[in-house]
Amino acid sequence: MYIPAHFAETRPEALARIIQAHPLGMLVHAYGGQFDADHIPFEFDPDEGPHGTLRAHVARANPLWQRCANGTPVMVVFRGAEAYISPNWYPSKHETHRLVPTWNYEVVHVHGTLSVHDDERFVRRIVARLTRRHEAGEPQPWKMGDSAPEFINELLQHIVGIEIAVTSLEGKVKLSQNRAPRDRLNAADTLAARERHDIAQSMRGAGPNP
Repeated sequence: MYIPAHFAETRPEALARIIQAHPLGMLVHAYGGQFDADHIPFEFDPDEGPHGTLRAHVARANPLWQRCANGTPVMVVFRGAEAYISPNWYPSKHETHRLVPTWNYEVVHVHGTLSVHDDERFVRRIVARLTRRHEAGEPQPWKMGDSAPEFINELLQHIVGIEIAVTSLEGKVKLSQNRAPRDRLNAADTLAARERHDIAQSMRGAGPNP
């Protein structure tokens, strides 16, 4: 990934925030001389292992878990907040007329080695943990115990667990840091007015403010 120095994000806590706020990752692996990609919601534990650990599950019918022997190198891409940026949102544009459109975004590339866990205990645990996290905001969070045990047991037979030991993380946050603070902040205010609060908040915290 091309990362100019002023867009590089190396802080582990910032990278973990992007992954945890946007857990649907694109898992990329090589197979048969080509690249394949699967879109999977992951759980990220930044404290397990030197660089963290990703866990998820896939359908048993998905050939991914049979194609990838334990130790297969993979990459998972997590896309955070993103938005189109019009030059009209920059006050300096109206003074110099030397600005053009761009796209702001946050992204993390996670590199690691994949292991397959084809056992009921692992998949039950990861399903329970993912469910607890994503149901937490519901008035009455759903849990596996809400369904008949035999129904859950049958469904668990149709999924396989995967785990990725992270070896490195690359982060890029392109948030108008290369523009004057007034330009960056006015663009953030414009996005917030359009209900794009996620990217607006990231842009406001991306550099020195006047």
